[in-house]
Amino acid sequence: MKLTWLGHACFLLETACGSVVFDPYEPGYVPGLALPPLRADLVLCSHGHQDHSCRSAVTLTGAETGLRITAIESYHDDQKGKKRGRNIIFELEAGGKRMVHLGDLGHIPSEGTVRALQGADVLMIPVGGFYTIGAAEAAEVCRLIGPKIIVPMHYRGEGFGYDVLSTVSEFAAYFPDVIYLDTNVFDPGAFPAGCVVVPKCPLAQAG
Repeated sequence: MKLTWLGHACFLLETACGSVVFDPYEPGYVPGLALPPLRADLVLCSHGHQDHSCRSAVTLTGAETGLRITAIESYHDDQKGKKRGRNIIFELEAGGKRMVHLGDLGHIPSEGTVRALQGADVLMIPVGGFYTIGAAEAAEVCRLIGPKIIVPMHYRGEGFGYDVLSTVSEFAAYFPDVIYLDTNVFDPGAFPAGCVVVPKCPLAQAG
């Protein structure tokens, strides 16, 4: 299994069962970031906002996959979608591993959703606040779900991201085991259970 963080909430997941890109963003829409050419079997978008739904950024292979995908309805805010609409949480199963991408989750999930996601192998979770849950809420969601590996997303970094978002360090402060990588490509299964893995974002545009 290989996971590539492409900035913001965009990931490329490659498994023996198939490949998928989550939440690709439109060119020029996320400050400081630009997507490289992408190719995958599937594209999954959590909602229709332009920083999460640029399906044309991905060339599809046309291949069928063995990925088992579950879409779970949620909201982009804490007012049942009245402010920012709905959000889709995606759970993928491949080779006995469960990967969860929370999209732009804006609230603590329901008990039913928590039960469905508990014990996920990989949890990709927004942590920057303002548009989504912030650091404290994200830490609580992680406690409820209890994933083996946590990968934060949707935050402000050096030279990239929206100014209104907080940095990943605010989220990381809630955890004793945080691993900062010098790459954006990694195998989540290579890390000890219970840790937060923070990949490097190499896509920031100069200036």
